[in-house]
Amino acid sequence: MPTTACLDVGSTWTKGALVGDDGALLATAQHATTPPEVLDGVKAVLKELGGADQVLACSSAGGGLRLAVVGHERLISAEAGHRVALSAGAKVVHVSAGELDGAGIRALRDAEPDVVLLVGGTDGGDAKVLLHNAAALARNRIRPPIVLAGNQHARLEALETLAGRTVVPTANVLPDVGELEPGPARAAIRQVFLNHVIGGKRLSRGTKFRELVKAVTPDAVLNGVSQLASEDAVLVVDVGGATTDVCSAVSTQDEEERAVGLPQDRRTVEGDIGMRWSAPGIVAEALAERLPADGLAEFAERRASNVGFVPDTPEESEVDLRLAGLAAIIAIRRHLRLVEGRLGPRGAGLLVLSGGVFRHAEDIGAVVDALRADPVLRPAIKAARIVVDRDYVLAPAGLLAENGQVETARRLLTTIH
Repeated sequence: MPTTACLDVGSTWTKGALVGDDGALLATAQHATTPPEVLDGVKAVLKELGGADQVLACSSAGGGLRLAVVGHERLISAEAGHRVALSAGAKVVHVSAGELDGAGIRALRDAEPDVVLLVGGTDGGDAKVLLHNAAALARNRIRPPIVLAGNQHARLEALETLAGRTVVPTANVLPDVGELEPGPARAAIRQVFLNHVIGGKRLSRGTKFRELVKAVTPDAVLNGVSQLASEDAVLVVDVGGATTDVCSAVSTQDEEERAVGLPQDRRTVEGDIGMRWSAPGIVAEALAERLPADGLAEFAERRASNVGFVPDTPEESEVDLRLAGLAAIIAIRRHLRLVEGRLGPRGAGLLVLSGGVFRHAEDIGAVVDALRADPVLRPAIKAARIVVDRDYVLAPAGLLAENGQVETARRLLTTIH
């Protein structure tokens, strides 16, 4: 029987699932991610899986994607950046508005972005600021790839100005006044991540790893969620080392076939909260949300300074679960604010917890109790069955579905129930 190895190269762990053509989960494996040569961890996982007829991979390695926005008007630029950042685990680390000057260039450099999103002006509108900023980026040799998503009437001149830089042009995020269209820029960000950023993270020598990765992990998980939803709304929270991602799906049904409606804004990627790289963000946001985070700050800082940390005592394991529970609550709260009223009158019928901290925990009762007791989450999850994606099949299912193996993906997902 043909087999597929589905790999997720994360910031902390490289995980693998060997799936039969009939959707059977034949084996799982994991290995610590191994920068500066992540292929070492990939090879170790593949060896443990026993080989496969084909290999599909996704990745969010490198601590998440750092996005800087250079735009015209601050509020619009910030909103555009936020909408675009929903893809690829991106975190907006800098927003500038108006014409870039010396101080603005220095602030941009200090933010150390992986990608710069250059926006400004409606199509056919004022192009002065966009062209000024293109010239400033070119003149100062800003190195990160640039996604050009501003006034389309100025695109050719901006591209000529930026000659020599890595630039991906795409449709304007603000084609008309009050009309925000982040979709094309999101797609461009994903391609930049796959084609340029992964290679620039010093994760691997040569091009083999970049060629192996076909999707960013949040996108793979989103595809898996879209296959999971049936008659009930589904909510998935995936707590990773660098980001915490939340997806929701509500099924629709017609007379002939069942399909899942999953608009782009049904995924939120929280780049400031995660179990290792972004652990201090969990504590900071928990305090801001008035959630109990006493005594966790030092533990969180220790995890951020050693992203390969593995709990080796019951106390440390308990801390990891506390951090994960807080990350889940914060991320779901943010997600529900975005999709308010669109989970249906009964709320979610299924809540899936994903991430290594949940998979390896012997007892997640305290986390489940905290989720059910949270006053903000209660209306949305009061009737939900809460389960753990213990075999980590959401990302593999998404990779399979993206590869055209939809029925295989759906059969694989039955292991969650």
